[in-house]
Amino acid sequence: MIQLNLQGDLNGLEKGLEILKKELEITIDSQGIPIQVVQNKETNIIDHTFKNEEGKITYTTTNNFFRQLNKWIIAYHMGKDFDTKEIAYFDKTGAMIDSSRNAVMNIKGIKEFLRKMAKMGLNQAMLYTEDTYEVEGLPYFGYLRGKYSQEELKELDQYASALGIEMVPCIQTLGHLFQVLQYGTHRNIQDTSDVLLVGEPDTYTFLEKIIEAATAPFQSNKIHIGMDEAFGVGTGRYKQLNGIKNTFEIMNEHVQKVVEITNKLALEPMMWSDMYFRTGSKTGDYYDLKSVVPKEIVEHIPEVDMVFWDYYHEDPQAYKKLLSNHLEMNKKVIFAGGVWTWNGISPNYGKSIETTKVALEACKELGVKEVFATMWGDDGGETPTMAALPGLQVFAHLSYNEKLDKDMLNEESIFNTGLSFDQFLLLNELDETPGVMKNNLSISAGSKILLWQDPLLGKFDKAIENIALNTHYRNLAEKLSALPKDHQYIELFDFYTQLSQVLSTRAEFGLQIKSAYDRNDIKKLNELYMIAENLVLELEGLRKAHRKVWMLYNKPFGWEVLDIRYGGIRARMQTTADRLQDYLKGTLSIIEELEEDKLLLSSDEGMIGRGLYKDIASTGKLSGV
Repeated sequence: MIQLNLQGDLNGLEKGLEILKKELEITIDSQGIPIQVVQNKETNIIDHTFKNEEGKITYTTTNNFFRQLNKWIIAYHMGKDFDTKEIAYFDKTGAMIDSSRNAVMNIKGIKEFLRKMAKMGLNQAMLYTEDTYEVEGLPYFGYLRGKYSQEELKELDQYASALGIEMVPCIQTLGHLFQVLQYGTHRNIQDTSDVLLVGEPDTYTFLEKIIEAATAPFQSNKIHIGMDEAFGVGTGRYKQLNGIKNTFEIMNEHVQKVVEITNKLALEPMMWSDMYFRTGSKTGDYYDLKSVVPKEIVEHIPEVDMVFWDYYHEDPQAYKKLLSNHLEMNKKVIFAGGVWTWNGISPNYGKSIETTKVALEACKELGVKEVFATMWGDDGGETPTMAALPGLQVFAHLSYNEKLDKDMLNEESIFNTGLSFDQFLLLNELDETPGVMKNNLSISAGSKILLWQDPLLGKFDKAIENIALNTHYRNLAEKLSALPKDHQYIELFDFYTQLSQVLSTRAEFGLQIKSAYDRNDIKKLNELYMIAENLVLELEGLRKAHRKVWMLYNKPFGWEVLDIRYGGIRARMQTTADRLQDYLKGTLSIIEELEEDKLLLSSDEGMIGRGLYKDIASTGKLSGV
């Protein structure tokens, strides 16, 4: 613990200091090291210094005070005088947590995440909630999904506010509403299975109700109204009622009516921009550099901020062109990047870092002043949100610095988590396997595929022939096991260590069975039978490790989906062992699944594959007619 005597412009910082002092390992005392605190709102230059046994912190806003204090403490521990300047490039720099893909972070988990954000200097947080917030009078809204109560959201907002973080509701008001519409309780406002019926008066009565509920707990007057990926808008019941209409016109009609609601409630709305640019593209591609939104359409878009989301490109020119296209709409443009937590069961730091570097460079050059990093949880929230911290640290670092400083990132990560930035980046090796391009820019999801694919069918086995994946994962497990045990994320790394250990025998298991079967190598098949039996036990251990980290940070709702997945792969592994045993006993003359040759499903260079669980687990249909 360091004793600090903070003097000067401390108004509004007291509550945040009380929250953070344990994590910062400080006490506030008049006998402590004197630090002069100066707020200067006239500049975006901030700094932290120590000379002649006295310190100084210059800041502009509450959030970058906590960043400078955090960095001051780190530098002080190094035992030298220092004078370090940074630039607050953005008015808003933050993060969006996905609470709609089964993993709904619990209050304790979000508070921990907010503390990490404060130490990084981030000042905006969004909870992406399609239906996971309480709306009075709508019992099926968020039913059995772990929705946040009004009291929980108000508590989080007040906590964030003390740390200088603005919490902004992030909802959907057009598409992505399957979870709401699935019960048939809103058929009167339903266009397709997940898109609302544009133009129907009841639609806007419903939307006003949920917008009021979403914004009520928060001090901010901002709201993200969504509207991305509303595929099929105007093609279902809308088409039956109104015939075929131009998608631009349908979008503008709807946006106008939603903005009328936000204006009525004195709110400042923002929306994802993709539906306009998809419609303006001949191929329906959001990132089509030649996409044109007609001037007459732009002129009729009401006052709403446009959020450009892009976490795919590594070319700065692509970001500059696409951002310029947005700026031509004469709306405030907000940029949304991403920390890749949605590619599979493990994070993709390489893609996150490379896209963040060029994206924020373009934002700085073009004068975009508000940015945030999304952390989606597609396909069940398999990757724990806390695994996003290194990617978010990079996003924060580049919000205050021109270039990455690896030494600084390592020092900050050690102080903030107990592990270095480089140690965290070991998790990249779960998907950046031999043969995958550097930084996994092709977004291969090897660990997810190799865990969930059927051991007998081996849908993706052709793609991993002649790659020493068992050895790769064995080496990774050893490296993860050797990490220090006094850091803050023991449960997270225990899970990933066990995943690596399972994959050290699971990865090539299907290939080995097929090869031994084709050769009629009885000795090897007996050995593989024993491995299969052991994998049943190891998969159960992995399930429990994953469950432990889930329950630590999330509400229990949604875990049932991963229980089903783990139960499925354990049952299939047991079936594999049983069928091998029957074949070895002579009960089976052939194993039909192994009679078929494996086919290559993708010719994409530098990746094993990627996809949703339903497309990985089987070539059959998991559900549906």
